Amino acid sequence: MHRRTLITAATAAAISGVATGAQARTSGGGGAAPATVNINGVGLPVISGGRVRNYVFVTLRLHLGPSANAETVRRKEAWFRDALVKAAHRTPFTVANDWTRLDANALSASLVRASGAIAGPGAITRVEVVTQVPRRQTGVRAG
Repeated sequence: MHRRTLITAATAAAISGVATGAQARTSGGGGAAPATVNINGVGLPVISGGRVRNYVFVTLRLHLGPSANAETVRRKEAWFRDALVKAAHRTPFTVANDWTRLDANALSASLVRASGAIAGPGAITRVEVVTQVPRRQTGVRAG
């Protein structure tokens, strides 16, 4: 059952990434909407009491600055993933009393800080957490 949920979530995330990727290519030069790049299916740990309690798979949307090129940022997706996983292990984005989701504000702020070194200053203006799919659907076990 859990494997089916993961496969379904990954498929849905991949489909939304293809649609958004096409949208980013078309909206990059028009000027009406800012360009975006999706990062799909990054597994981040939920750490409580020094132990990994769960994993949450997130889909992120990077909102690009006016001088950023969507293709250049898309090529650096591996570096964004790496920075996010390292930050999640260093200072977990755990929500108190909930092992099924992560703190979206802390996650976004961390990736925006790291984006300056990865894609250049001002390349990423905002990071939006689109989806959060926990590996285990259960909540918190006290203690």
